[in-house]
Order: sequence, then C-alpha cells, then structure tokens
Amino acid sequence: MAKQTDILEESIFIPVTPTDTLHLKRFSQHGQGAPVFLVHGSIENGRIFYSNSGKGLAPYFARQGYDVFVADLRGRGQSKPSISAASDFGLNHTLTEDFPAFISKIKELKGDVPQYWAAHSWGGVLMLAYLARPTVPVQVQAMAFFGSKRRISIRSFKKFFMVDVMWNWFAKLTVAATGALYAKKLKMGSDSESRLTHRQTHAWVVEQPWLHWHDNFDYAAALQQMQLPPTLYLTGAKDDVLGHPIDVEKLMLETGCTRSEFKVVSKQNGYLHDYDHINLLTHPDAQHDHFPEVVQWFKSRSLNLQPSCAMQGQEFEEEGNRTS
Repeated sequence: MAKQTDILEESIFIPVTPTDTLHLKRFSQHGQGAPVFLVHGSIENGRIFYSNSGKGLAPYFARQGYDVFVADLRGRGQSKPSISAASDFGLNHTLTEDFPAFISKIKELKGDVPQYWAAHSWGGVLMLAYLARPTVPVQVQAMAFFGSKRRISIRSFKKFFMVDVMWNWFAKLTVAATGALYAKKLKMGSDSESRLTHRQTHAWVVEQPWLHWHDNFDYAAALQQMQLPPTLYLTGAKDDVLGHPIDVEKLMLETGCTRSEFKVVSKQNGYLHDYDHINLLTHPDAQHDHFPEVVQWFKSRSLNLQPSCAMQGQEFEEEGNRTS
C-alpha cells in the first residue's frame, strides 16, 4: 500500500479467465468503512474517479469514511491484457464474469455487507443491467449515477457529429479495419473498447427495447418489477449529448424510478457551475459543490429516508423541439 495524505491506496488484481486479470483500485482509511463500488463508462477507465494528486470522487468518498473500490473493466486501465484486435469479450462478459468477480472480491474483503454503488455514464447502465439479472447476489444500499443514460434521443448538430458520425459510422469503420476501437489514439476517449463491446453498446443505445443480445431478456421490464436501491441521478446542465438531462431522466423512468431522484447540476439550481459530462466528476469544485449531496444521499438511504421519483431542475423540452 502507498499512503497519500490520509488515504491508503491499493491495487488489487483479480484473475477472471486464464488470460485476463481485472484491476480494482482501493481507497480507504485503513480498510475501514462501508464499501463503495465505482464503475466507469464507455471508452474510459477507473481514472475518471481519481487523480495522481488525490482528487476525485474515490478519494473524496474515502475521506468521508467509506472503503472505496474502483473497477477497471476488462482490458481497460490497469486490467491486463489491454484491449487489442484479439480481444473477444463484450458486455455479456462484463455482466456475467467481470461484475461477479469484482463483487466477490469486495465481499471477500468486507464480508457480505450492504454496498453503495456509483457510476459514470455507461457504468450506470451496466450496474442496472447487472441488478436485473445478477450472477452473484449482492446487497446494494443506494446508488448514484453521474451522466448515465441508455439511449441518446436528443437531436442537435453536436449529437449528429459525436454519435452518428464518430461513434456509429467512423468507429464502425475503424473497428472493421483494426479489430478494436482504439479510442485514446483516435482522441475519442481515454481508453479502448473491444469489437464486441462496441457492437453490443451500440445496440443498446439505438434500440428502444432494452433487450439482451442473445435471448431477448427484457431488462427494463425486469427492473420495473423490482424494488431497486434508492438511486440519485445527477447530470450537468452543459452535458448536452452523452448525458443530456432528457436522456438521463428517461433512463430513470425506464427503470420504474421508484425511490429515485433526478437533479440537474447547474447555476440555476444553486450550484457553482454548469457542469459537462466529464467535469461533473473532475472539476476541483465538485468536492464541495455536489459530491456532498451524494454522501448525504447514501447516509439518508441507510436511514430509509426514501423519496419516490423526485425531480429537481429546469425544464427541458422534448427531443426534436430544441437544439443543444
């Protein structure tokens, strides 16, 4: 373990197949506190939650007394080997192999105690999909999602360029030519995606029914029939494509939204900034602007002070009636 100010950091490596090892970064005050599990989004890795200088959501949670575990999904970050044309895994492997491995390791270290979950962007979709069809049982006390959406329904020139041109058309051509989406080299993101992960992600983004790729399991229907952990959906007012408030709210509603709350982090709503998709997590002011609300959400949920589908934020017109 390496000490950074008052927080201990540890890298945990978990074999998940004979050739693949997952990386789980731990932040804690001497291993104490309730466990928090953090999952990054597409073309990202766990570094979205922490920096070398000790900033970010993971160290912040640790300073509030939590025992924090940050995932690097398979092939991303310090998980090995890195994604290449030979990578043959997709989101189905993430849900049936990687998530169970992470959850089992946290339970091994902490015991079978309630966990708190938080995610950025696509990581929230993966968390919800796992809970709809868990492989390893897990107790989740509460969740918080930052800019998480499943479908992108808004219409704008920026969305057309980023999603329709770059993610759909250009990325497909690149994957066909190279065997993987090397997003960092292409300056599209901070990490790569395998061919199958890109294809399965694309299917969930563009298709209205939220169905499994092979057996048509209906994730939305399953989630609506469950009592999900209380979930806080946050997004920035300037997140105008990848976590647009319209689409984040639609994900909440798609789950049935029981015991959930939706907030747009903006100056209009009393925050310091109008945040975007990335600096909602990385801005230096986040730790005293909206991060405390997430901690309060976790604490109040442990006391069973649960809202029902609450929403806070400026009104956003439906897609097709506005331009981002």
